Amino acid sequence: MSTATGASAPVTEPVDAMLPASQLLVFGLQHVLVMGAVPITSVFLVAKALNLDTETTLKLISSTFLVCGLGSLLQAFGPLKFGARLPFMMIPGGAPIVMFLTIAQQADLPTAAGAVIMTSICYFLLLPVFARCLKYFPRIVIGTLLLLVSINLLKVYGGIIVGRPGTPGFADPAAIGLAFATMAFTIGFARFLKGMWGQVSVLLGLVAGTLLAVACGRSDFSGVASGAFLSWPTVMPFGWPKFDPVAAIPLLIFSVISMVEATGQTIAVAEAVDKKIDPRVDVPKTIRGDALMSLVGGFMGTSMIITSGENIGIVRATGVRSRFVTAAAGLILVCIALIAPFGRLANAIPAPVVGGTAMIVFAIIGTMGIDMLRQTNLRERSGMFILAGALTMGLLPILVPGLYSRFPADLQLVLGNGLAMGSLTAVLLNLLFHHFGGSSAEAAEGEARPLPSSAAGH
Repeated sequence: MSTATGASAPVTEPVDAMLPASQLLVFGLQHVLVMGAVPITSVFLVAKALNLDTETTLKLISSTFLVCGLGSLLQAFGPLKFGARLPFMMIPGGAPIVMFLTIAQQADLPTAAGAVIMTSICYFLLLPVFARCLKYFPRIVIGTLLLLVSINLLKVYGGIIVGRPGTPGFADPAAIGLAFATMAFTIGFARFLKGMWGQVSVLLGLVAGTLLAVACGRSDFSGVASGAFLSWPTVMPFGWPKFDPVAAIPLLIFSVISMVEATGQTIAVAEAVDKKIDPRVDVPKTIRGDALMSLVGGFMGTSMIITSGENIGIVRATGVRSRFVTAAAGLILVCIALIAPFGRLANAIPAPVVGGTAMIVFAIIGTMGIDMLRQTNLRERSGMFILAGALTMGLLPILVPGLYSRFPADLQLVLGNGLAMGSLTAVLLNLLFHHFGGSSAEAAEGEARPLPSSAAGH
């Protein structure tokens, strides 16, 4: 057949580009080091609160890294519509960790594990209904969600830098200085380095911060080589799960909130990698991946494992859009799970260094939310009040700790979650202004671009 017709071979989208193995390793490691503190912190939080022994704690760390790694691979390759084939990392969710811990304290660990399993099944049951409601998530809802995600993550990692009030190391100037130095290294590398070196500025900033910590005597890697070489995760480490629907109510409620978060993250990642998606098709793929890995995590003794908003900032900061990078990161996480010294090495990186690196990355997520909000008409009364109401309900629990401390404990889990409250408020106000008795002009404004494709704004 003649080729004179001008037909050309299909162009590979950036998200599907296969990079050289060396670049996959370096870029994948960058993702791992930025988010690696989350699995370790989540396990230590549960272990210290429940007085778990050292052996159980190490096994839980191994299990958590394993499920996070497998989940990142699942999201990258998306077999059988499980995973969106986007560069996602998967981590234990912050709110689910608190809920998991609360259930374990009120009942026991087998009941907490059973609650995770029931919630995972709930995802599958609710997904067909949720998929029909995606038209109610316009840009103003997703932009608000991203902005609140950024603010919430900045608060969390700011706490990692300064420590807990009342402890001897709280607000240590040296720790804060180390975090600021790491931020400065990261921004400096991004400004002055070109090509691949500029793309790994986040990783280089973390390495420079770690070296500075070693030089200042604030980091100790002597324990990395000690202990066992291999670490084997344990299935059902707390015994056979117990299934108590009443105890699982907080997590069951969170499953709806998590699907809202997954919607925003899928659209944001798609835009960051310039991939055109149909949210009604691709968002459910992300959620199925969350459901499956949370189900596996429940049997491995972890809390819910969900897609992470953290890596959105890395993708935007580096400009590296290949899903094979997060697949490489998933393989690295699996190696960390099985090879114990890798886990000890990740754990030895000083918290202020990890926090300083993360602060830059998470702030970038906020800029993405601002950019999305900028594409809505905030001069219209509807947009103005939707954003104002969502920010009010979302920021209050973040800025005023203890605001709901005298409310019932079950309500505190939802009301005290700024991300959950802001997202739900944005959705409800959007319904109020654009779908229940609003003017035709307002409805058109709210529904003109209900779910943006990745090509929007480019």
